[in-house]
Amino acid sequence: MATTGLPRTTLTDLSRVTEALEMLAPRWSVWALMTLADQPLRYAEIKPKLPWLADGQLHPRLRKLTDAGLVERTAYAPRHVTYGLTARGAELMPVLTVIAAWGNTHLEKNLVPNPKTGEPEPERIAAADNIEDSLTLLTPRHATPLLWALKARGAASARGLAADAMPGYNLNAVYPPLRQLIDDGLVEATDESAFQLSAQGRDLAPLYRALSAWAAGRPLSDSGTHPVWGQAPAPSQVRTGAWVTHQSRVPALPAPAPSAPVLPAAQRPVATWQPGDLFSHQVPARPITAPSAGVHRR
Repeated sequence: MATTGLPRTTLTDLSRVTEALEMLAPRWSVWALMTLADQPLRYAEIKPKLPWLADGQLHPRLRKLTDAGLVERTAYAPRHVTYGLTARGAELMPVLTVIAAWGNTHLEKNLVPNPKTGEPEPERIAAADNIEDSLTLLTPRHATPLLWALKARGAASARGLAADAMPGYNLNAVYPPLRQLIDDGLVEATDESAFQLSAQGRDLAPLYRALSAWAAGRPLSDSGTHPVWGQAPAPSQVRTGAWVTHQSRVPALPAPAPSAPVLPAAQRPVATWQPGDLFSHQVPARPITAPSAGVHRR
């Protein structure tokens, strides 16, 4: 990542978060991690869950995740090898939930006909799509340092942002990543020729807090108050447990009364991933635009 002019403690934190983003960013990494979330699997068991990936794509992805310390390769015999999450990889699952929640709330979506009524409604986007689309916005070079600098400074000029997030670069170098963040809906220009986080950008706080806590080896429930992104959510607000394969992209409704007794966690069925559960499209992500902009698209 680029050197920044932010305080040393913030710089250390930012460096760890950027490294975490770089580990997750390569395509199919999130899918592979979520596929292994429940239990270790042999390659022959992983392959049917990723039918669109050739061996030349799947093998390197598993190897990279193993090198990153998120996946463990265990050889029981020459032809009996399993892949499973390391403790570090398992600790990442609640963080992925937070990233998915941001994407579910803030990324645009197509309107599709309801299969029963035919009325248009927001499409249902899978958790891994939300995660990968969110990472697409946060992993370009300088994107995260600029977002952190704007959160720390509030409204700031391009010159001030360049000094904080891109020291050593020519002033003109700050404008392309800033324009991209504006196009992505995370930053907005003010009337005073300055820049500030948009509502979507400010709402990145839980996402960056979660990544910061994980990167520092702390549980999300013990992440405290982040020096840049503020107060962490209460433990009750951090979702854990089995993944939901699809998440509605409309505001959540109150949960209906259960029709049957709730089973203890140990007796609940384990979520089974299907090839279409995690990825429903390949359209680049964009945060939600104003209603006047027309049909929502990702």
